[in-house]
Amino acid sequence: MSSLLTIMLWIVALLIGGAAAWFAIASSREGEPRAARLATMTGVLLVLPLALVAATDFSGRDTVASVFLGACVLTLAACLWPDHRPGLPTRVQPGSRVDERDTMFSRRELNPGTERYTTYYDRHPEHLELDERWRHKPGLMSSGSRYAHPLAFAAADGTFSTVEALQSLVEGEPAAEKELLSPEEASVFLCAWARNLGALDAGVTELLPYHVYTTGGRRERYGRPIDLDHPFAIAFTVEMDHRMMQSAPASPTLMESARQYLNAGSIAVQLAVAIRALGYRARAHIDANYQVICPIVARDAGLGEIGRMGLLMTPTHGPRVRIGVVTTDMPLMPSDPAPEPSIEEFCRLCEKCAKVCPSQAIPYGDREDQPEPGHWRIDAESCFSYWCDAGTDCGRCVITCPYAHPDTLLHRMVRLAIRRSPFVRRLAAPLDDLAYGVRPASSPIPGWLDVRRREH
Repeated sequence: MSSLLTIMLWIVALLIGGAAAWFAIASSREGEPRAARLATMTGVLLVLPLALVAATDFSGRDTVASVFLGACVLTLAACLWPDHRPGLPTRVQPGSRVDERDTMFSRRELNPGTERYTTYYDRHPEHLELDERWRHKPGLMSSGSRYAHPLAFAAADGTFSTVEALQSLVEGEPAAEKELLSPEEASVFLCAWARNLGALDAGVTELLPYHVYTTGGRRERYGRPIDLDHPFAIAFTVEMDHRMMQSAPASPTLMESARQYLNAGSIAVQLAVAIRALGYRARAHIDANYQVICPIVARDAGLGEIGRMGLLMTPTHGPRVRIGVVTTDMPLMPSDPAPEPSIEEFCRLCEKCAKVCPSQAIPYGDREDQPEPGHWRIDAESCFSYWCDAGTDCGRCVITCPYAHPDTLLHRMVRLAIRRSPFVRRLAAPLDDLAYGVRPASSPIPGWLDVRRREH
């Protein structure tokens, strides 16, 4: 065999071996022993034949070496070849506005025997039987729920109560005099400040009718028409901790969810108060006090796409985020909407969230095959019913999404390849299943939280 082919084989063997070792070490650090073992075995199975061909002398060695190298080149080219195909999914705007009274959180607040209860189910009798099923279950943060954890539930309740304390700052009167700022200057500053306060990303969009609920559905806003005439919205995301979410649907996911609702609420309130101090109207939209549909606002602000599970899919953390929104009449410059159709195509190919959903609330198939073509719509009643049984807000779909892996260099490279290459998009979900499991088991709750285990 020629010396050039020998050198090339050893180089390829070292590259494959190095990549496999890197994946194995990174997976081990992430607490993913299955992925680490798979990377190790794959490295051995690929490197060993290459090394044997390079180190031994037999008839037809040049042919075998050329086949090996050709396969490597073709695979690399397929992974790097950019996607210029027409026909990738395009964004579909909602066909109608949403009444907040129809959301599960609003229906949860309806008490049997009250006028609101009677009036709502007279108007929507199709919801009554479904809702009575989850009303007979223990409920969120209930001591009788499947994943009851008194300390974790008390911690989550403390966090949600702190969010409640922010409600008085959601709205307010603006200062009498306006600071005259250019839309570009104001937008750049507010988005940068949101990131400085802890947001992953931030963007601006024009506020459109389909962003806004038609009618309030929570507390004192119940039944009141929503008249939000702010022309702009600032949307931002905050990260939910990967380790806390890995134990989903156990209690840590509820704690982390509450914590990020608080972080998002704190950032939103600070932005709104600052904008009002500059003389403009502003409203913070935070947990239990939304007038807008946050995922759609965030999508139109360029922060991601809406995936199969109905949540915002961000390019770097997938659905493992919470969203905050501030609406205002301050003149702002909308961000580049930056559509990323590869994310929606990946969701079409993947279906992992539908497979792992304990309540089977997430649809399979293409979004064009859904009852409302162009949108995947989850079975909200089934999802919420499981929450009421588990006592937590589950999160299994969020943490098992291949896009939700930690934002490390390794996973950034994978996500970049998914964006660029149709070949990788088709391989990524099966390989993720192979590395992490089709239905990966939940991790044990973090040691610091498992007080009962430490006592023994």
